[in-house]
Amino acid sequence: MSISFALEIAEICEAIKGCHAYTEQLIRCSSSVGANLFEARYAQSRADFIHKLEISLKECSETEFWIELLHRRGKISDDRYNNLNNTRGIIQRKLIASITTAKKNGDN
Repeated sequence: MSISFALEIAEICEAIKGCHAYTEQLIRCSSSVGANLFEARYAQSRADFIHKLEISLKECSETEFWIELLHRRGKISDDRYNNLNNTRGIIQRKLIASITTAKKNGDN
């Protein structure tokens, strides 16, 4: 899901004119969500695993900011904004659940 999301963001950003600084930031943070998830696969410890997931969560939050900013600037339509934000929300909820589970299981 994170790869598809990043690819969709990149496609949208390539079509947006006049907001290069914003679109570059959006591409970076949206792709970082997935990149950190991939890194988490090979974490060196539970703490490292949780840390990678938490970075993904922070990048997901930053993605929300840039999507909303571009939407408010009229660069992303309401429908596209809602779809992107829904997908981002699903990813965010999965990250929160995974972090919570990893932390809970670490107490055993």
